[in-house]
Amino acid sequence: MKHLLFIFALSVMISSCKTGNDSKVNRIPTAQVQTDSIEELDLKVLDSKYINRDSVFAGLEADVLNFSTSSSNGTRKIELLNKLVQKKSIPEIQQSIYDGKFSYEDLSLYYLYRIYTYDRNNEKSLNAVIALNPKVLEQARQADVRLAQMKDYGETLDPYNITGMPILLKDNINTADMPTTAGAAVMMDNQTSDAVIVTNLKNAGALILGKANLSEWAYFFCGDCPSGWSAVGGQTLSPYGRKVFDTGGSSSGSGVSVAANFAVAAVGSETSGSILSPASQNSIVGLKPTVGTLSGNGIVPISSYLDTAGPMAKNVVDAAILLNAMRGAEQDVIEAELIPKLNSYSLAGKRFGVFKDFMEKPLYAAAIQDIRNQRAIIVELDQKNIQLSGFLKLLNADMKQDLPKYFKTAANSKYKNWDVFKVMQENRKDSINAMPYGQKLFQGILVEPEMTDAEFDAFKKDMTQKAQDHLNSYFEKNNLDGLLSINNYTAGVAAAGFFPAMTVPMGYDKDGKPFGLTFIAPTGKDRELFGWAAAYERVSKRRKMPTDYQK
Repeated sequence: MKHLLFIFALSVMISSCKTGNDSKVNRIPTAQVQTDSIEELDLKVLDSKYINRDSVFAGLEADVLNFSTSSSNGTRKIELLNKLVQKKSIPEIQQSIYDGKFSYEDLSLYYLYRIYTYDRNNEKSLNAVIALNPKVLEQARQADVRLAQMKDYGETLDPYNITGMPILLKDNINTADMPTTAGAAVMMDNQTSDAVIVTNLKNAGALILGKANLSEWAYFFCGDCPSGWSAVGGQTLSPYGRKVFDTGGSSSGSGVSVAANFAVAAVGSETSGSILSPASQNSIVGLKPTVGTLSGNGIVPISSYLDTAGPMAKNVVDAAILLNAMRGAEQDVIEAELIPKLNSYSLAGKRFGVFKDFMEKPLYAAAIQDIRNQRAIIVELDQKNIQLSGFLKLLNADMKQDLPKYFKTAANSKYKNWDVFKVMQENRKDSINAMPYGQKLFQGILVEPEMTDAEFDAFKKDMTQKAQDHLNSYFEKNNLDGLLSINNYTAGVAAAGFFPAMTVPMGYDKDGKPFGLTFIAPTGKDRELFGWAAAYERVSKRRKMPTDYQK
């Protein structure tokens, strides 16, 4: 959400491409370079006034401290897991567990230990996690019992599954294990049942580790606040440049958590750029799937028309495994038997459109050369302006009706009759802590002129048609398979046109700031995105862990 407002206010397709500075290619993360000369972000509020490490770890702290004891056994176990987990994929982690090198309980404790060490109230804190599942260790032990039984029966391991893998959820996604706050202090009592995608994850055997911080109300609340800030979670910070680099938003905590190894993977949500932005700015893989691929039931909305959840992971294979689990049994987005073959996918003969202006950026130019080297065909395109005025109007009108519907059907009964106005009223009771940056965007929702249902339906269809016509003009005229962009620079028009997009790490600028190569495909072509992204990832290998968070 961070960039969508000015993208459409300027009515220019790729306006956010002017931000950032990658004038010199440097693939070393910022933790390995000097950042003393880089100006720090102007952050009005850093730490949460509502939670701290003790409250987040209530009921889990003793187990974590016992696991991370300074004894030689504890130290050796952490060192072992650093090697067997940090840079490894889900299949590799599953194989290590099957081989008896560590357990699902060890894996959950390892992530809890890292969150305890790095996430709150210290000089390296990232404020990426809002809450932890008090039952996660019990659930991990149950996964270990099931694995032992499987071995007893002589069953072989399918390493391409999510069983026993600790997953973080963006805190606008309902789960019975913890409240769902959307980052808002007034929502801290919102204990709910599971969202459909969470039910699917649990049915697939995933462990819900906790809730990730976010830009409050998915960055459709305060307007003038930085990405990654919420009243409940405080200010999410980048592991590649703490208080220096923007985390991207609104799935900020999900992106930071994956980058810093706080979970195997995380679930984000996007209306326009809210997965692509934090994924690329935290050097991970993020997918904004075709809207409708995943159920939105039980997710705090901005726009039911444009919103979707999506996977955020260290690599493309993990994102595919997570997406299939979120989708539900026998509804694979990418066939399960094809996931192991992603790493041999060929780009030979594929036609990709690239924007000429972007070629001036060394990281992008290097990424395009990697694509060319795989015998793909590159077609350079002139950028064309597109008028999509009224995008903010669409979001205002949708949230005005969709948020009360969530309160009525998916929230805790306390909130049954709430709406945007009620939230604003409640915030004013503790305005210094609950709304230090104000609530400008919520105010905009209230003053938006009403439209009839027929008028609103026609308005949305017209905007979508314009966006689709715009993108299809590139595809059809040049016989393209896909478009190649940077970060979330093309997210707005892709969102309005229902084109899915996937970003993959493509390196770091001279200051160590991460950037992503973003693949855009026509509606429903999500499966193709995985193949393209995996092929690029295989040859580029650009991602590096933030070095201050490896121990």
